[in-house]
Amino acid sequence: MAGTGFGRAYLAAFERDDVNFELAGIIAAGGERSRACAAHYGVPLWTTVDQVPNDIDLACVVIGGAMNGGPGPRLSQELMNRGMHVLQEHPLHPDELVACLRAATDAGVVFRMNTHYLHVEPIRRFIAAARNLVQRQQPLFIDVACAFQVLYTVFDILAEALGSIRPLSITGVLDDVAEAPYRSVAGRFAGVPMTFRLQNELVPADPDNYSHLFHRITLGTEGGHLTLVNTHGPVQWSMRPHMPGDMKNLVRFSDSTAAHLGLPSVQHIGPGEGPTYDEVLRELWPQATGRAMQAAWADVEAGVGSQAHVQRHVALTRLAMQVSEACGPVRLKHPSPPDLLSAADLIEVGR
Repeated sequence: MAGTGFGRAYLAAFERDDVNFELAGIIAAGGERSRACAAHYGVPLWTTVDQVPNDIDLACVVIGGAMNGGPGPRLSQELMNRGMHVLQEHPLHPDELVACLRAATDAGVVFRMNTHYLHVEPIRRFIAAARNLVQRQQPLFIDVACAFQVLYTVFDILAEALGSIRPLSITGVLDDVAEAPYRSVAGRFAGVPMTFRLQNELVPADPDNYSHLFHRITLGTEGGHLTLVNTHGPVQWSMRPHMPGDMKNLVRFSDSTAAHLGLPSVQHIGPGEGPTYDEVLRELWPQATGRAMQAAWADVEAGVGSQAHVQRHVALTRLAMQVSEACGPVRLKHPSPPDLLSAADLIEVGR
């Protein structure tokens, strides 16, 4: 296990009963947080790859690459050269992905890149419903809003939801409002027309915070649209508003006998509310990282290679880079801490 930043979400997975792995040790620079993590989990702290024993089956590298100034891909390659299978946390540059594929091929091991959110329960629920939907009706449009920090992960979610990634295209910026937090582009994903709104902002002193939301995705078809309201839910199905033919000559709208008028206009798929952020950090994220580890190990046991996996992520990474380039340089912001409200606060205000 390498890294104790976001790596703490991986470490927490080892405390779950449904994760069948044993934590062997932590690779980190040796700072106070890393030492505390190693002490908490009762494992050794290694500061170099040479210190890692040879009997490790799967290494989780939760250290970034060139896109955020980290040595993660190089560390992954060193571990694969030692004969270890590797699960590397996103994002990686396409060149880094290709280098990791080459290392995996040369060493005869499996390499996987984890986009994390793909394994988070509400997103899994959205993907399952979307797959069912596209088997029944042709997708007509995709509408996406996301934060800069999770830009790449949206495309991995869409790929799973639609079962395809091509044809892919970005046609250009739709707006240029200087003070707006979002930049909008248009394109196609898996051939489906797509509008994409990116919060193209970053707070350099606190880069993990100040997103308005992580992911919001709507998939539209003839019968209605499926929406992932936020990364951690809820998932909603909204029936398309359609006035039935028998209504044209009725005195009262309510006298129509159309069956669909008796169905809710919006229905939840799964819980109607999202989890608390405490539940996200304590349950959903460790559950997701555990699933990612188990999925990677299942591919190891099944003898699934890394070629197709890497090729897919290279294509998606290039698309994410196109979106980023179309939206222009990230705007650096220096805001004050936000005033966080609950729904109850809004009800009180409205009275």
